[in-house]
This record gives sequence, structure tokens and C-alpha cells, in this order.
Amino acid sequence: MSEKTLRILLAEGHPSEVVEAVRALFAGADGGLQLTVASTIATLLSSLKVADPEVILLDLSLYISEPFDAVRMVHRAAPGVPLIVFADPADKQRAAQSLTEGAIDYLLKGFMDPRTVDRALRSALERNTMEGLADLLRDPVTGLYTREGFLTLGAREQAEARRRGGALVLLCARIDNLQMLRDVFGPGAADRALGEVAKTLNGCCRRTDVVARLGEEQFAVLLVDAIAPTVSVLRQRVEKHLAIYNEASSPWAPIELQLSAGLWAAQDNRSFAEFLDAVETELRRSPGASPELVEARSVAGSETRS
Repeated sequence: MSEKTLRILLAEGHPSEVVEAVRALFAGADGGLQLTVASTIATLLSSLKVADPEVILLDLSLYISEPFDAVRMVHRAAPGVPLIVFADPADKQRAAQSLTEGAIDYLLKGFMDPRTVDRALRSALERNTMEGLADLLRDPVTGLYTREGFLTLGAREQAEARRRGGALVLLCARIDNLQMLRDVFGPGAADRALGEVAKTLNGCCRRTDVVARLGEEQFAVLLVDAIAPTVSVLRQRVEKHLAIYNEASSPWAPIELQLSAGLWAAQDNRSFAEFLDAVETELRRSPGASPELVEARSVAGSETRS
């Protein structure tokens, strides 16, 4: 698979096909494999510093009180290391749900041949590299991804969703009165508004979602493995947090936020850049329109263009 040594930390209760598949993948290869096997979550966590893994493989059956305990604990302990879970076919739904808890991919026992494991490892390493590059593309005011970083990660998430037959939800937001805040109350008020919107969007999303500042007054949130009703939940959270801020913002003027949304499904042939452009176009077309109407038109438009 690789010309250099790949460090993998693997945790499973009964080493069998996973270990065999990984070792078979590297058998006779020019590169090497440094495989550390742990039988418990505690052993895995204590091995992190010593093993310094580039990828972690985790048996979903190694949970403490409920299946996602292990995923959350490992992800919190090593948030920068790609985490791949594997599970019995009967637990496929839980394995898929682990993607919202910090895992980036899942495999099913009984189907873990060297070719499948190779694909998962390559995808994990590629994704980690892309996220590292995107981290260089951060907005200095809000700390969010810039447009370039958002397009980079968005294209990657779209490719994964297309492969799995999943869906993406995109929410765009614009501060309509940012220039007024700057003109009337000064640059500090405008920066506070930008920071508050960034904080609100980040706080309302899952850690697997991608949040960005696309321009001077515009933001975007990409919801991964999401469905259309998720938009309503996210909008309600955003509006609630913004209302609380606006009530306490005196003597500053309240932040006026405009929203639009779109749904992308695997059968949709548009690129991520085209998907983003469609939702942004709807946002520009609808000054003063209700978010519900904007969302309905955008989602419907995405589905009809699929």
C-alpha cells in the first residue's frame, strides 16, 4: 500500500480477520507495517502515545455501557487521527451512526478482505491530509474555514456521500446589516457580529459538520449524512441563539440574518461548487423572504435538478 511504514492501532476483542486482512495487505510490500493490537478500550487509550498511530481501527463491540461510548472516548483522546470502526453485519446501522460520533468510515465483519481494508485506509489517510490542508485556509477573524477550504472539504464529503448513497444539506447565512453595524457603531461592532454568528453556527452543529465564512458577511454550514428535516432543527437553534444575543446586545443593533438551504442526494450530478452556487444564488434572490420559503424552494430545486 505504501512505501513508508504505516502505524496502525487496532482494538478488537478477538483478533482474527481484521489483523489477517491488514497483514495480508502489507505482505511482500516495499513499505512496512507497524501494527499495535489492543484487546480493550483502556489498553488502546494507554497505547496512543507510544504507538503514535496514523489510523485507528476499532471494534464497535468493545463498548462500556452503550455502543458509541468507545467511539466517543477514542475520538476525544485522538481527534486528529482517522478512526475506522468495524462491526457485525447485524450492527450495520450502529456502525453507520458512528460516523456522527467521530468515526470517518466503517467496515463489516465477514467482508474485510485486503482490498476493502486497503480502500478504507487510503480514504482515511487522504481525508486526513485534505483536512490538514484545509486547516491552513482559516478566516483570521472567525477561525472558520474560508471559501477555498470549504470547497476542498465539501468536495471530499460529496464524494463520500455519493459512494455511500448518502445526502448532504447545505445552509447558507448572510448578515444583512453588517455594513450598517460597521458604519453606525464602528468596526468593533461588526467584528462582534461576525464572531457571534460564527459561534452560533459552530455551537448548533455536530463536530462532523463543516462551518465556513464564505465572504465578508456570508457563512455556510455543510451537514454531513443529513436529511432535509435537519435544516428546520438547525434553523430553530440558530434563531433561538441569535434572539438571545439580540436581546442582550444593547446598545448595539440586533443582527439581521438571512438563510437559504439546499439538499444534495447521491443521484444529483452537480459538483459541490455548483451545489453551493445554487444555494448562494437563492440567498441573493430572496432578500427579506422568510427562511421557510427560501428553504422549500432551494430543496425542491435540488431535487428536481437531480
